[in-house]
Order: sequence, then C-alpha cells, then structure tokens
Amino acid sequence: MFEDLKEFAKENNVPIIKDEGLEVLLSEINANSYKSVLEIGCAIGYSSIVMAKTYGVDITTIERNSEMYNLAISNISKYNLEDKIEVVFTDALEYVPKRMYDLIFIDAAKAQNIKFFERFEPFLNDGGSIIVDNLDFHGLTEEDPSKLSKNLRSLTRKIREFIEYLKGRDDYNTIFTHKGDGMSISKKK
Repeated sequence: MFEDLKEFAKENNVPIIKDEGLEVLLSEINANSYKSVLEIGCAIGYSSIVMAKTYGVDITTIERNSEMYNLAISNISKYNLEDKIEVVFTDALEYVPKRMYDLIFIDAAKAQNIKFFERFEPFLNDGGSIIVDNLDFHGLTEEDPSKLSKNLRSLTRKIREFIEYLKGRDDYNTIFTHKGDGMSISKKK
C-alpha cells in the first residue's frame, strides 16, 4: 500500500519521510491515541495519507509549493481522504491554526525549525507531542563543517542550534532518535 506514492517520490526527487521515521510517527499516534495532527510540510501528501489511513486521524497539512499542493490534493482524493485531510496552501510562517492539535509534525524548511516550533506550540494540546524530522540531514549534521559547502555549513549549524534549543526547553521532555533521517519527539509536560 502507498507504493505508488513512494515510487512517484523516488522518480521525481520529492523528499518524503523514510520508512523508519514513519514508524516513529505512527507509533507516537498509536501509543497516545492521538486524534488530530498539524503537519508543516505536505509535499505530495504521503505522510498525511498514511497517518489518516492507518489511524483515522484528522490532519491539517500546510504546503507552500503550488505543484506539491496540487499533487497532494490529487493523491488525497485518490485515497478518498478529503474528509480527513485539509491541505492549506500557504507559507507555514503565515498560517494561524483555527484549532488545537494532539500532534504537530514539522517536516519543512530545516533552517526554520525554531520558528516553526515557537509558532505552532501554542496550538498543541496538553500531553501532546511535537515531532521534527531530518535532524541528521542525511548524516551531514555530524560532518566536519569545514568539509561542507557554505550553504550546507549554515543549514547544519541551524539544525544543531535547534537540537540545543530543544535540550534547553524544560517544558518538554524531548528524546532524539536516529531512525529515519533523525527525529526529535518533544512531549509537552
């Protein structure tokens, strides 16, 4: 199931969550009986579709790229999930949610992780979690910065700063995993 979406993503170089990362996400939903998800970064709708099909959660997902937005709408329709997944076409930093969520999943511009976390955490229900993907960034966050291009050096520095930011948040219990492409799971105390 969903192999068509994975194949499309691979053929078209669309970044989607890795299988191990998806298992972490689904496990968090299942273990906590979460019912609502806010996803920052929709792409073709893959992770939203899997979450909605697997656990029936209601999802609001944000996408700013018109081509990705249209593909997500089409894929969600193909899986008959229009009643479970709302795709919002906007820049996430301009979006103001209209409700609270059990889980916030951040999988968008990595350099903006702190901004995304701070913007959306007020919309997290008590006992909810914020999961952020791609903290290993294909292994580059562990690389010697001098071996990276200027752009990658800046991006990996911002990812490392975000990791330190999470470690300093005493209002959340955060665990880090190297599953998928590296993730943080921050549970609101």
